[in-house]
Amino acid sequence: MPEARTPAQIEADIVRRREQLAETLDEIGVRMHPQTIIGDARARVSSAIDHTAGRAVACVNRLITDVKDGLRHEDGAPRFERIAPVALVAVGVVGLLVVSVRRKR
Repeated sequence: MPEARTPAQIEADIVRRREQLAETLDEIGVRMHPQTIIGDARARVSSAIDHTAGRAVACVNRLITDVKDGLRHEDGAPRFERIAPVALVAVGVVGLLVVSVRRKR
């Protein structure tokens, strides 16, 4: 059988629970404050952007490395049979851009 509690123990328990409830309500107030919600949302968006940008940079670096490796022999000598077509395409794209810009003027 549980021990009987004295009125002082009951009152102390009530005071303790009120303090806990007050702390909980204060914490809820801070969490639900509009500035806190906005700050949390900004942090999540910033984190997502940083993560996406990091993945994009890694992907571009990997692509550049693969292209460089494809334009060289194992000994490091350039592969002119692959470089010439890439250079011609690049010159053609630049030429088309120049012509397009001049037509718009």
